Amino acid sequence: MFKKILIANRGEIALRVIRTAREMGIKTVVVYSQADEHSLPVLLADESVCVGPAASNASYLNIPNILSAALMTGAEGIHPGYGFMAENPDFAEMCRDHGITFIGPTPESMRALGSKAGGREIAANSNVPVVPGTGVLEGTDEALLAAKQIGYPVLLKASAGGGGRGQKVVRTQEELKAAFGQAQEEARLYFGDPAIIMEKFLEEFRHVEVQVMGDGQGHVIHIGERDCSIQRRNQKLIEEAPSTLPDSLRQEILDAGVRLAKHVKYAGAGTMEFIVDRDGNYYFMEMNTRIQVEHCVSEAISGLDFVRLQFQIAAGEGLALQQSDIVLRGHAIECRINAEDPDKDFRPAAGKIDEVHFAGGPGVRVDSHAYSGYVIPPHYDSLIGKLIVHHDTREQAIARMKRALEETVIQGPKTTIPLYVKIMDNPFYKRGAVMTNFLKTRMDM
Repeated sequence: MFKKILIANRGEIALRVIRTAREMGIKTVVVYSQADEHSLPVLLADESVCVGPAASNASYLNIPNILSAALMTGAEGIHPGYGFMAENPDFAEMCRDHGITFIGPTPESMRALGSKAGGREIAANSNVPVVPGTGVLEGTDEALLAAKQIGYPVLLKASAGGGGRGQKVVRTQEELKAAFGQAQEEARLYFGDPAIIMEKFLEEFRHVEVQVMGDGQGHVIHIGERDCSIQRRNQKLIEEAPSTLPDSLRQEILDAGVRLAKHVKYAGAGTMEFIVDRDGNYYFMEMNTRIQVEHCVSEAISGLDFVRLQFQIAAGEGLALQQSDIVLRGHAIECRINAEDPDKDFRPAAGKIDEVHFAGGPGVRVDSHAYSGYVIPPHYDSLIGKLIVHHDTREQAIARMKRALEETVIQGPKTTIPLYVKIMDNPFYKRGAVMTNFLKTRMDM
């Protein structure tokens, strides 16, 4: 097992990795930007190294500085968290070249399934349905031709990364001309890769994803599925596990997710994302070759620590779990608490948190790097923390989440908490009638 690892990330995920590492007796090094000098992960890690100014492309995406920090501190492995360098195969390859273990899949697996273009190709070859779309587009002219063949509306997507970044819904030729360059620049900014693909945009569907874990030798298991349909700007707000899909459809999607991961002998934690339309047709969308923001709900229903499993697999200890060992119990819901104003089109609300009090009690978990007096920097994602609840049934989990939301107090910035309280009371949500356009069609937002 590792003696010391470096965490190439920030915020709640950096803190999440520190906590499991500490329980396992692993020393931690956190890299940080100048904007994060007083963040909780920096305060709690065994060591910390500043890798650049606030801008992510000069700090959290600065590969030479991150590798130098790992070598300087004697870190044996690098945990990338999610976002930033987490799905960059070149970074994973450079770690390997410098004798540092990348705590995640191999560069080869990332290139095969991690890019949206590569994932679509493997899915099609594995007899898993995909949304009509393209590979990587070379420029605006090629995009215009593809959109004409596919038919508007279309969705431009960053081939690397995820989290809704680098995605643009385009409904006309004129919109496409402006949006293509914007999507490329956003993809370059967040993932260091400007590659863009195009898919047919489906107006109404459910977003369901399969959590997989592999040992890198062809042994892959799933740890259930999650429903992540409630979103804004293609970014998830509420996630739950399990979904409310019919059992037969659920099993079909779970099998497809495992089949795809086995195809590349996947190592570590990964997520296969699917679209499910109103008629029960499902399509492979992409794979996130990393731990997900919403992994907590799957941990809640399985009783597993996914970061611990990542460490064990990356350290060469393998994956001892068989599919029959996975027993899923109850229902879990996660609300992403963002520093945003839902009444003003989710405008970011960075600034100082004057006072914070998170909920507690049975079946309540909080993953957050926030504290009273913490200043939310304007340079990164607006996530303050995640509120996760677990109970025996979905109905009970909804009631517990509402109670926990009402207990949570964050004074200072506007947050998404009031919106989530309304959603917990929404009759459509209560009966599981959720689609990705839920906020627009069921909440009039």
